[in-house]
Amino acid sequence: MHTVLVVDDSAVDRRLAGGLLERGLGCTVRYAEDGRAALRALAETLPDLVLTDLQMPDLDGLALVAAVKSDYPLVPVILMTARGSEEIAANALRAGAVSYVPKRWLADELTTTVGRVLAGAVGDRAHSRLMHALESSDATFALRNDPVLIRTLVRHLQELLRCLPLGDETERLRVGVAIEEALYNACYHGNLELASAPGPAGRAGIEERLRRRLSEMPYAGRRIHVRSQVTRQEAVFVIRDEGRGCDAARCLAAGISDGDGGVGRGIVLMRSVMDEVRYNDVGNEVTLIKRRPAEPPSSDDGDAQTDK
Repeated sequence: MHTVLVVDDSAVDRRLAGGLLERGLGCTVRYAEDGRAALRALAETLPDLVLTDLQMPDLDGLALVAAVKSDYPLVPVILMTARGSEEIAANALRAGAVSYVPKRWLADELTTTVGRVLAGAVGDRAHSRLMHALESSDATFALRNDPVLIRTLVRHLQELLRCLPLGDETERLRVGVAIEEALYNACYHGNLELASAPGPAGRAGIEERLRRRLSEMPYAGRRIHVRSQVTRQEAVFVIRDEGRGCDAARCLAAGISDGDGGVGRGIVLMRSVMDEVRYNDVGNEVTLIKRRPAEPPSSDDGDAQTDK
């Protein structure tokens, strides 16, 4: 059973988020009323994940993300954000948060987001050691529009990423989240041409359209094409759908807005985590690149050291 530390200065919001995790995922939930209390709780017992509000007095969510990243690099952090805090949320993602959920979407999105991150954090230790010995990998996939296959592919790619030194475990999870967002965009918005992915607004109608399009042509015949190239220096993921495409410039400029079905949120996640994000001219192919971080100069000779 996973343990999640929920941090929020609002007692109502703390209990709301904790209740969703207990009922939806069976998590053991601990609580902290602010960032300072969260750091004290972390010093006592490490949870599997920290879920924190962004805007809190004294030590806010952004500062808490930085502290956890520095002192507890194996513990992933997910943010809960209020309206109008999108830029701060993007800064927190750049600082090391794995993902975020707008508070207005908690009931629909929280357990899914937390569940995905927790699933990505669990792995076989022997297989993990094997992946650390991997020198390079080049693979292509043609997926049906199947969320199960998408999640399985993300877990596979996260394992391959172990050969790319990224600094800590949460960075590997963050890259996995970015890849997953791109895959779901390709599925729902590209191949199935749904104006919104299943989300908080109009869920019943969206899910009905989803069921229809999974069996209707041309939607049902479309595939998600993925090429992954992973070496010890960089990882390149090219994800292409067979839909009609979109305005690539608009995609890259996308922000978070009500009614976008999470498209803007996905773009913010991808751009905050990856070193490079680019679309083709048609707008139906995105390339995500994550590079090995530059190593600090050696204290002996000033030259960077290279892992073998």
